[in-house]
Amino acid sequence: MNIGIVQSSPVFGEVEDNLVDCFDLMASQSADLWVLPELFATGYQFLSPDEARALAEPVPSGKTTQALIACAAKNACFVVAGLPEVDGVNVYNTSVLVGPDGFLSRYRKIHLFYEEKLHFSPGDLPFAVVDIGIAKVGMMICFDHLFPESARSLALQGADVICHPANLVLPDLAQRTMSIRALENGIYTATSNRIGTEARADESLTYTGHSQVVGPDGEALVRLSQDLVEVAVVEIDIAKARNKAITKHNDKLGDRRPDYYSCSR
Repeated sequence: MNIGIVQSSPVFGEVEDNLVDCFDLMASQSADLWVLPELFATGYQFLSPDEARALAEPVPSGKTTQALIACAAKNACFVVAGLPEVDGVNVYNTSVLVGPDGFLSRYRKIHLFYEEKLHFSPGDLPFAVVDIGIAKVGMMICFDHLFPESARSLALQGADVICHPANLVLPDLAQRTMSIRALENGIYTATSNRIGTEARADESLTYTGHSQVVGPDGEALVRLSQDLVEVAVVEIDIAKARNKAITKHNDKLGDRRPDYYSCSR
């Protein structure tokens, strides 16, 4: 299968224009599965919970999810993308998975980073894997990369590919950890980061680019630039993500000894 990553530079609050920009980038190439950045259509640097709520949408009925569904149907592909989701009194930093036949799944970010804790509710859904036919797909968002339990829980559920929408501001930290997550779990990881700077508050945020797809051996199959809007599509072999053998006597997941792991804290 072919997996594509989009590295965009959204303008805060310009949802319609940001949607069009990403769809135009995707139209330049063909992929079976696309990954877009975290909060790709709204921008990231919210100033208050009220501002986050004003730009948040219900899932799947909101215009952003519906636009993603239309894009997936038009191009006969699957898409993972991040957006702010409103559900009752809560606003979540969410990623959605859609396909040609509509909405498939959502994941609400569990590990909130920095001032996200002021603007979003912590995720309340477990990590889950969806079989899209050509692959089994799991989702994480940005700061989840630092917690090995995130990727491991998806790998134990059979994920072949972890889609990782991100708005990264710590230079190349996630790129290193996601390479490790791919290696230790024997899976593909696809990180879609943004570029540009937002300076809506006293502190500006500069996004670090270097979106990447990493193979089960921990090596990057493609890595984009630090500061350019661009896309890439790479071919991946799902069979490699389903072979966990290290030697004829060792298996990356089969050799686990969970009875001896203390994870209660």
